Parts: sequence; C-alpha cells; structure tokens
Amino acid sequence: MATQPAIVYRFQNGVYINITNRCPNLCTFCIKTKWKMNFHGHNLNLVAGEPSAADVIASLEKELPKAPFKEVVFCGYGEPTMRLDVLLFVAQTLKGWRAQAKYPPFDIRLNTNGLGSRINRKNIVPALAAVVDSVCVSLNAQDASTWCKLVRPEPEYQDGYEDVVEFIRQCVRAGFKRVVASCVDTTGADAQAVRQVAQAAGAEFYLRSFLDEQE
Repeated sequence: MATQPAIVYRFQNGVYINITNRCPNLCTFCIKTKWKMNFHGHNLNLVAGEPSAADVIASLEKELPKAPFKEVVFCGYGEPTMRLDVLLFVAQTLKGWRAQAKYPPFDIRLNTNGLGSRINRKNIVPALAAVVDSVCVSLNAQDASTWCKLVRPEPEYQDGYEDVVEFIRQCVRAGFKRVVASCVDTTGADAQAVRQVAQAAGAEFYLRSFLDEQE
C-alpha cells in the first residue's frame, strides 16, 4: 500500500479526487474496509485530515500534466457532497482550466450516493449543474426497505431512499450531460426493478459488478 494518502489518483482513463472518507452510509458491498482503504495501490485513508481546496488544486496541477485523461471524477472512499464547498470550488477551477484549454478536453463527473441535498439541508443540484458535467448516483435498491438493508444508513438518513430518487429526478431536469443511476450486482437487489426506478426518473441505468478482488 502507498504510504502517503492520495488526494488525487488515477484509474483507467480518469483522474479521481479523494476529498473525504466520511459517508452517512455503511453499504454491505463497500470495499473500503475489505480493501483496507487501498484502491489499486493508492492509499485513500485520510485519517490525518481532509485536504483543503488548495491542497486538491495543488495535487491536480501536479498530476494532470503527467499523462492523458478523459475525465476528472469526484470519488474516493467517502461521499464527496459532505464537503460541498470544496467540491464546488475545485470543480469551478477545473471548469476554468478547461475553458482556458490548459489541458486537453475532459469531463467533470461526480460519483455520489444521492443524499447530498439531504446532507446539506438544501437543494444542491443547481450548484452542481453549474460546474459538473455528469452525475453517477448509487441507487442500489428498488425500494426503501431494500435500500436500508443494503446501504445501512445512519439513523438520520433511514428514510433517505426517496431523497435519492428525487435527487436523480432533479439532476435529470437540470440538464447534466449524463445522469446515471447504478446498482451493484449480487447484493440481493432486484436489478431489473432498480433499472425501472432509474428509467422512470429519467436516468440511464448501469449495473456494476461487485468488486471482490483487486487486480
């Protein structure tokens, strides 16, 4: 495992931003505990402290010139919208770099559990739509009871399933380049029923394979 925690790391064609390990869910299929906060050789454990927006931008300025990439993704071992101000500031900076053609064209994507508006006690979709191109929401269940069983939310969020579905609807209405609702396979959810919920909300559906072992 890498000794220093990674604020920015690469995976496939993306550059990923790790801004928090906090999350209101403890999903049965989450790999961060099983993989001991490691992801394909990157140490994502922010136990020493979460990075500031300046830290993130400095890390991006070091990493982005090293190799080609197609997208920058807010996704670590935590829920990015728990640090909404940092997310928005960094995304705005990335959007500015793109407008200046500082780097070859790229998309800005958010991976989220869909509880961001509930977490921040306000509708965050308009702010996201101003700086983020695509949103991928971990839906993972066809109904509230299955969702609670699989994502194991903190008590404050036990009734959060409808918030997730509404977040997806609002993202679709906001006109993001892509809105994707995903489901992890082999968890016990009815994938076809989850697909129907996603499509009824206007989103694309993605069935993601359960990550059992690191390559």
